[in-house]
Amino acid sequence: MKVIIMIGLTLFGMASGADNKLKEGSPAPDFTMQDQDGNTHTLSEYKGQLVVVYFYPKDDTPGCTKEACSFRDQFANFEDADAIIIGISGQSVKSHLEFATKYNLNYTLLADEGNKVRKLFKVPSNLLGLIPGRVTYLVNKEGIVVYKFNSQSDVEKHVSESLEFLKDIK
Repeated sequence: MKVIIMIGLTLFGMASGADNKLKEGSPAPDFTMQDQDGNTHTLSEYKGQLVVVYFYPKDDTPGCTKEACSFRDQFANFEDADAIIIGISGQSVKSHLEFATKYNLNYTLLADEGNKVRKLFKVPSNLLGLIPGRVTYLVNKEGIVVYKFNSQSDVEKHVSESLEFLKDIK
């Protein structure tokens, strides 16, 4: 069983009404993006594996760096759960390469320029749409969202909650 962690960044707000959220039991939207090395990744290529889709506000900011490094530091635990970690950001391929290099991130970062994937996943924003949301989704082998965690303030809890959920389903 493999899991993919996706870290995403967004720059534009999205309404947070109850009808506008991607819910547990919903199909995960498919997408194709480039990673920090210019390679192309498509979500549907990972069918048959668990996928954790993880959105965060911005490369190389204090909270997001702490969060990204926490995923890096727990990489072996995700590997033990057959997890693949992938990050998604609204920033460029170049920005992700710099971020990954600076902090020795040991997983793939994808460039969501234009924030299309964030919009597909309906990640809500905070503070009148000015601050991008921080949400983690776990997608099962059939492509259905089976878990969602939303917290702006407790950045490391996204990692621990994801690992705990993986233990529960193993």
